[in-house]
Amino acid sequence: MNYTIDKNKVYLVTGAAGFIGYYVSEKLLNAGCQVIGIDNINDYYDVNLKHSRLDLLKPYDKFTFVQGDISEKALMEDVFGQYEPDVVVHLAAQAGVRYSIENPDAYIQSNVVGFFNILEACRHHPVDHLIYASSSSVYGANKKVPFEETDFVDHPVSLYASTKKSNELMAHTYSHLYKIPATGLRFFTVYGPMGRPGMAYFGFTNKYFNDEPIKIFNNGDFENDLYRDFTYIDDIVEGIERLISHAPKGEVPHKVFNIGNNSPEKLMTFIGALEKALSHALNQQVEFKKEFEPIKPGDVPATYASTDLLYEAVGFKPKTSIEEGLQKFANWYVDYYKVKE
Repeated sequence: MNYTIDKNKVYLVTGAAGFIGYYVSEKLLNAGCQVIGIDNINDYYDVNLKHSRLDLLKPYDKFTFVQGDISEKALMEDVFGQYEPDVVVHLAAQAGVRYSIENPDAYIQSNVVGFFNILEACRHHPVDHLIYASSSSVYGANKKVPFEETDFVDHPVSLYASTKKSNELMAHTYSHLYKIPATGLRFFTVYGPMGRPGMAYFGFTNKYFNDEPIKIFNNGDFENDLYRDFTYIDDIVEGIERLISHAPKGEVPHKVFNIGNNSPEKLMTFIGALEKALSHALNQQVEFKKEFEPIKPGDVPATYASTDLLYEAVGFKPKTSIEEGLQKFANWYVDYYKVKE
């Protein structure tokens, strides 16, 4: 099957200044595609990092950036009307499980209202394919591993997870009613250079350079440690690239796929690999100061993706080990923040 990106199509990437959105935009631009990027550049985390990503995209002749909020319906109508995208890769969202407890309004506006606006725009300006971000968090406290797309996911344990489950239901409905080809991707802990500072590996690194202890929410229980399916950014982008030309068909052209590493790691193993990567990048021994705390509300004990469906659909299998992926992150961090003596 051919997974080549069609250079003659127009691609709209929402959240283009975000972590995954930046890398997807770059991949499409390097393939010679026209990319319309939209992002509201909110201050949920350091906006300098978002501007750094955008600065790498702006030199491309075929990149157009729109600063705006997907929750503004009139703006989305204008963007679709003006640029007439063939493919939408919808990655804009209010991210983070724990922040959804502090600021629930942001999640309803961006993840529910914003997604509704995307669906309405796709309805009135038909597209070849809508790919949208869901999350592994929809599995809630599911104890059966690995997580499979057919699992029961009606008991989310955070508002963030609820909004992502809502997205899947809304997309299914719009695909049923208006035949919009739509694919939802349940991402499993994506990491890498220029990642989101709120992610644990990034936060741990920040704390090391601020000479602060890292907080590990596993009760110090190494036997029953948290497991996470860490997925390197390049693997995620390859999966999206393969899926773009693989729009669902049928009575209801809507599919949901896990996109993860299918190889969960203990949190403490991951931390050890990060210490080693930073040691190599700095050419000196790195060891985090550690404080162990109870598991946080909304956190799940294990995330572990079954990726069989995605492999059957597009032959996708992640190939980056955590050692290789964390080394690339550590090298980028040391260079970007100029922390090497």
